Amino acid sequence: MKEDVIIIGGGAAGLCAAVAIRQKAPGMSVRLLEALPRVGKKLAMTGNGRCNITNRHIRPERYHGRHPDFAAYALEKYDNAGCEAFFGAIGVPFVYEGEKAYPASFQAASVVDCLRFAVQESGVTVCTETKVTGIQLSGGGYKVITEKAAFYADRVILAAGLLSGGDSVGCDGSILQLMKAAGFKTVPLFPAIVQIKTETDVVRQLKGVKIEAGVRLCAGGKTLREDRGETLFCDYGLSGPPILQVSGALAGRNEPCTVCLDLAPDQSFEELLSALERRATHLQNRLLDEFFTGMLPKRIGQVLIKQASLGLHEPVSALREGDLRKLAALIKKWSFRVTGTTGFANSQVTAGGLDTTEFDPKTMMCKSSANLYAIGEILDIDGDCGGFNLRWAWSSALCAAEHIAAGGRYADFK
Repeated sequence: MKEDVIIIGGGAAGLCAAVAIRQKAPGMSVRLLEALPRVGKKLAMTGNGRCNITNRHIRPERYHGRHPDFAAYALEKYDNAGCEAFFGAIGVPFVYEGEKAYPASFQAASVVDCLRFAVQESGVTVCTETKVTGIQLSGGGYKVITEKAAFYADRVILAAGLLSGGDSVGCDGSILQLMKAAGFKTVPLFPAIVQIKTETDVVRQLKGVKIEAGVRLCAGGKTLREDRGETLFCDYGLSGPPILQVSGALAGRNEPCTVCLDLAPDQSFEELLSALERRATHLQNRLLDEFFTGMLPKRIGQVLIKQASLGLHEPVSALREGDLRKLAALIKKWSFRVTGTTGFANSQVTAGGLDTTEFDPKTMMCKSSANLYAIGEILDIDGDCGGFNLRWAWSSALCAAEHIAAGGRYADFK
């Protein structure tokens, strides 16, 4: 039996595409193949279980890859209003917290359930525990080989994830390897939205301490990416939203990189120095181990004193202008040498994937293989933290679904 469409991967993009195709073209037969016993496992874990489904400020510059502009058409065509309409129709209204959108339930599992219900209700055939091991041209269409059986279809959508989250969420990168072996161009894979490892002599002393900070990832005297927010010290390095946000800029870099923290992001160096001078005058009867108490987390203050080569048990009155300048410089630019990341298993998204130059940005169809589509993470597009990657999954899936439902023509569906 030959299907109209086979979708490989039952994650965010694959589920969205399956539902959208059947909505737009109810007569088309769609089969979805998922390697795990249940669809949507990784999606159910997103946003710490709350599912940050999109972001108010979707812009092409918040996306990365060798050709990040590839994402622009899909993101504009299926904007937040379009995505909200799609999800509203399957029972998932949006609510916003600042720039981030969530399902009204604040439960990622409910998004998975509503997608799953919509897939079932629309008549999509779902095959779980069905791992794809090969894709071949066959009779003008495609033969998709699995560990259980072979399936045939006129069109195939690659919606498999890459490596982020690991095997436990069905992300082993095997579909990308199949495509690479078949001669498709690929971009090397790197973990993104991931914790950063640094030299550990300082961070281990501060394990568990959080602080609001400006964060810059630097290399060769240049800022690669920057953000601001609650930063967490760990025994291996640094974590927290701004660290995750800048981590993607490490992808493919071989030169030495540093993470620079600004612990007083709302003050200039001179403003901070003046504040420290006043503090030294008011607190001259204290010891240096308590100099920053009330201004910074106590352990951070004590580590800064030691980093400035000052004694914790010396009196504040012993501070000189040079000492205060050294402390101000540390607070404004506390640098940590990067040694790596915590890897794919801990990353939220994978940078790299199928080279987007081989695909049409308006349809997601391969330029050299008719009726072969790729959507979501498997393409070399990764977004910032904060709903950008799920939005790419929805928008790319809806573009492919529209093209397929139109019979391979460019057409606007309302």
